[in-house]
Amino acid sequence: MLFIALEGIDGSGKGTQAKLLCSWLRDKGYSCYLTAEPTDNNIGRLIRKYLKEDNFDPRAIALLFAADRSLHIKDILSKLHSDNMVITERYFYSSLAYQGALGINIDWLEEINSFAPEADIVFYLDIEPEEAIKRMTSLSSFRNTREKESYEKEEFLRRVRQNYLKFAEEREKFNVIDASKSIREVQTDIRRRLGRILSFIEEEKKKGRQTRLEDLL
Repeated sequence: MLFIALEGIDGSGKGTQAKLLCSWLRDKGYSCYLTAEPTDNNIGRLIRKYLKEDNFDPRAIALLFAADRSLHIKDILSKLHSDNMVITERYFYSSLAYQGALGINIDWLEEINSFAPEADIVFYLDIEPEEAIKRMTSLSSFRNTREKESYEKEEFLRRVRQNYLKFAEEREKFNVIDASKSIREVQTDIRRRLGRILSFIEEEKKKGRQTRLEDLL
């Protein structure tokens, strides 16, 4: 089945949209597995703890993300082989965008993540960092009271966004979604694009032909 990644800066709405999309797919009769990076395993928990330090080493965190992803991919592939749709909130594109914005060489980041297969389709939720930060600060008291992560800073997020926009120009699997719209409008845009792909896949199956997603991306 399809491996779908939702990407974007903090506050772009990835978690909400991923849950809504998975629910929609299940309503359409598909099995859907929802996951995220960093994961909830020991390495993922270490990453979350490490990110709360102001002076973390960018190269070390990049390697931790790659290690966490290596374990994550085993789970993803297992679900895909069991005929599930898989939606991940963040994937290796986040490492390229975020650690790249910290000054780490993109080629090196791609090399240490070379084991990770590309997602079949990427929905990049694009939003201005200023608006994203407003959203984050207006969320629940849990988000407001927890320690602010280093990645949630406007100037830094601007660099991250520029990396994502560059990827969108270079990678055909990237679909740019205007995340400044309402939750409902954003979800409608995602469903419209994914629905077109699903219809294409179903038609190809009926004709006994091999699916070529590249024809639609």
